[in-house]
Amino acid sequence: MNHQEEGAHAPYRTQTHARARPAHRFAPPRRSRPVTREATARQAVTAEAYKAVFRRHPAGVAVVAFAHEGGHTGFTATSVISVSADPPLLAFSIASSSSSWPALAAAPTVAVSFLADHQDDVSARFATSGIDRFAAGGWTPLPTGEPVIDGAVSWLRGAVEQRTAVGSSYLVSLRVLETRTRPDGAMPLVFHDRTYHRIGTGTAI
Repeated sequence: MNHQEEGAHAPYRTQTHARARPAHRFAPPRRSRPVTREATARQAVTAEAYKAVFRRHPAGVAVVAFAHEGGHTGFTATSVISVSADPPLLAFSIASSSSSWPALAAAPTVAVSFLADHQDDVSARFATSGIDRFAAGGWTPLPTGEPVIDGAVSWLRGAVEQRTAVGSSYLVSLRVLETRTRPDGAMPLVFHDRTYHRIGTGTAI
């Protein structure tokens, strides 16, 4: 009868008239879950790195304002974007921790004023917490109640279409109901790298 020599490297033990069976009964190793692109991105992109990208991206400056419980609420926004021209839709974002969010969550309509290049003080005022942002004046209520900023390049009034929770913010979309633009070619206020800027005909390429 022939026997295979047992040793550290012998994978099987054989016996006459017996089925070969494994010498070691270890559980197969568990396969690790593949690392997805999304998981890699979450690990690689920090909040500071993300903010650094948008600091280099210039944006127009607007004041979003609306009537609320017999008064007015408003805030500075650089996140206003055009979504569609037909139908006319726009959107902007607001942090869920913003003091303006509870009022905005209930507002049926809002006005968005796009600031002119001399209105950096207005932008700063509507971005300051703990003050009455409307006390210094410089705004006019529309017949429907929403405040618009005097001297703004343009403004529009819109009905809130949707409020969507996204991360720690809300994305608010509006259907535009009314617009007005200054006829004198006033230039917009621009925010870039945490600083206000002016543009003019001399900056055109």
